[in-house]
Amino acid sequence: MRKASKPRRWMKVAGSVLAAVAVGALLAVYGFLRLSLPKLEGEVAAPGLSAPVIVARDARGAPVLTGKTRADLAWGLGYLHAQERFFQMDLQRRAAAGELSDLVGPAALKRDRAVRLHRFRHRAEAVLALATADERRAMDAYVAGVNRGLNDLAAPPFEYALLSKKPAPWAIEDSVLVVYAMYLALQEPDGASERRHGEAIERLGRPLADFLFPDGTSWDAPLDGSTIEAQPIPSAGVEHGAAPAPAHEGLAERASPGSNGFAVGGALTAHGAAMVASDMHLSLAAPNIWYRARLVQKDGEHTALDLTGVTLPGGPVVVAGSNGQIAWAFTNSYADTSDVVVLEPAEGDAYLTPQGPRKFERVEERLCAACPQSESLTVEETLWGPVIGTDAKGRKLALRWTAHDPIAINLRGGLELERAASARAALEIAHRLGIPHQNLVVGDTEGHLGWTVTSPLPRRFGHDGKTPTSWAKGDKGWDGYWPPGETPTIYDPPDGRIWTANARPVGGEALQKLGFGDYALGARAKQIRDDLFARRHFDAKDLLAVQLDDRGLALQRWQEFLLKVLRDRAARPEFARLIPAVENWGLRAAPESVGYRLVHDFRQELISLVYDRYLPSAPVEPSPSQGRRPLPTHQADEPVWRLLNERPPQLVPPGFKDWDAVVDVALGRLMVVMEATTHGRLEAFTWGAFNHAGIHHPLTRALPQLAAFLDPPDAPQPGDLWQPRVAAPGFGASERFAVAPGHEAEGLFHMPTGQSGHPLSPYYNLGHEDWAQGRPAPFLPGEAKWVLRFRPE
Repeated sequence: MRKASKPRRWMKVAGSVLAAVAVGALLAVYGFLRLSLPKLEGEVAAPGLSAPVIVARDARGAPVLTGKTRADLAWGLGYLHAQERFFQMDLQRRAAAGELSDLVGPAALKRDRAVRLHRFRHRAEAVLALATADERRAMDAYVAGVNRGLNDLAAPPFEYALLSKKPAPWAIEDSVLVVYAMYLALQEPDGASERRHGEAIERLGRPLADFLFPDGTSWDAPLDGSTIEAQPIPSAGVEHGAAPAPAHEGLAERASPGSNGFAVGGALTAHGAAMVASDMHLSLAAPNIWYRARLVQKDGEHTALDLTGVTLPGGPVVVAGSNGQIAWAFTNSYADTSDVVVLEPAEGDAYLTPQGPRKFERVEERLCAACPQSESLTVEETLWGPVIGTDAKGRKLALRWTAHDPIAINLRGGLELERAASARAALEIAHRLGIPHQNLVVGDTEGHLGWTVTSPLPRRFGHDGKTPTSWAKGDKGWDGYWPPGETPTIYDPPDGRIWTANARPVGGEALQKLGFGDYALGARAKQIRDDLFARRHFDAKDLLAVQLDDRGLALQRWQEFLLKVLRDRAARPEFARLIPAVENWGLRAAPESVGYRLVHDFRQELISLVYDRYLPSAPVEPSPSQGRRPLPTHQADEPVWRLLNERPPQLVPPGFKDWDAVVDVALGRLMVVMEATTHGRLEAFTWGAFNHAGIHHPLTRALPQLAAFLDPPDAPQPGDLWQPRVAAPGFGASERFAVAPGHEAEGLFHMPTGQSGHPLSPYYNLGHEDWAQGRPAPFLPGEAKWVLRFRPE
């Protein structure tokens, strides 16, 4: 017995040693992580400041910066951005420059190849050459603050240790690249909409292609009340030869990055000031894309600026918020800001232009320069922009895009908007902004409100921009940009309400100026409009209720359709058991609803089948959230609804004998999805089982073991894509606020994941639950918990 006990003693000793080593390793990791925490308190000597800047953070990390000049505030904001979000900023600049692979390796090469075609780092030089003295002052101060904030960390942000990399200093062109990153996120860098429509015409003929790609539908709710005549059902269909079964899992509807923004005039509020609501819908990640801040410019007793809202790490301006005199919000306009130009070949290495043959200009770009095997990319430049690919006939295609022009980006418009004293002044400034084209919704303390589209709009001639065209003869192209005074604008509408939700905002001549972009389905805008007209008086909580409206009104007719389909097939038990859930679906996109998911998925399968069989080779990338290719148009709902109700025999999709067969296959697919995801357990097939938050830190996709430390709770979420409360896995409201200028203390604010990008921060993910649950939270930062002082040297 004694001999047998000796090994056990050694095992205990060894176990204790291993446990001690593990604890020591954890303590070492913890200690290392703490080195990269931001500085919250104390004093920092700051050469270059004209006067002290004080930073007072509340319990959630939201800072109030108080300084004498706007440049001083830019310096302080840059310092905070670097300390809290530098890795995020680094990803943004690299994503825009096509340099992600230098940081994360060859896995990013595919994306870098597509982005580097635009040579945005090169184009940033032309943008900076046009900067005014005020712009440079703010940008230079911001860059200096960023680099000081980065250097003041005791260790680089922890992500760099995991990647075995070192952060590179921030440069002024990097702040321009961050805006280019938003162009890439909010507009099409590849002319996809035009190319999809052009391919549909080639395959199906113009009548059917135009029917499947309508300019508008009965869901539209434009601000001017205009309508677009519905396309007739085409009399000729497609050939019904043997259609190969698609080699993928069907199509899924695409989210529309861009947001809800709406406002009510002073006649509808208790205090007489207009009220503005904003929730910008974007891909969600940890940390969030926005950084909340309040900037107070104060000289003695005089306050020159008091500005609260969301900032974009990488730049010094407040993107959306309130300055005490106006409140403003943005939604992506989907104005058509690019055209795909078909290049007509000429003899030799040339293409035809209105001035005759012209040779391609070629630039060699080095990709993944830090990789063991770097890669060379040849960019072909033309008179109209870079070559982005070829069409079905092998002709090269160039992209004419406003983002390629130096006027695409400037800071001066943002600095002017921060100080605008009225809604009318803000509308005039909007046309001078250098940002991706947005719907601007603005209201002021006097109760006025307005809407317009920001940034210069291209003035086309000879074509509508809907499909790729040749500009070789000079009869088609752009004649510069529309003058600011001719951009569509609405000021003080008689009903005192303005709403935007990425859909078509106007019609007629005004729409011709905006162009026929890839507008969102109008159902969300219509629901917001109707919510606003359902009340005659508003406070911030009333606007928040509109933002959180998760009723599935766009799916109501599909619920009735599915119910009829199931009742017609009730003799089959597998269909009969679905009827009670569909009957009692509750109308809302609620996490616990089985019926909502059945209706949602059935509708998606029907739309997918029709477009997939008509256009089996549409050039679109798979959706990362569903593993399906996205639908080629946001307007697919109404064409498919009409086809299924009018049932034209000449348009039965290839591979089906009639429309009943299409419905049967869609039902079969629905059952397959339910079996695959819940093993046929109907009660588990809830909306929330699919529609969860899905928010991840960029590194947890590659290192999922870090998710418990870095990702917020992956809880089920209410909402969907066609209602005000937009939600999908990894997509949704990147912020919400509702505020009246001059009454900010009564305003409300939400933001997912919180302020900090550091998991050991005392406020990491604080505020996330308010966003997830829709609980009202204050617009203004709260009482100071930590105070940091920057003093000039």
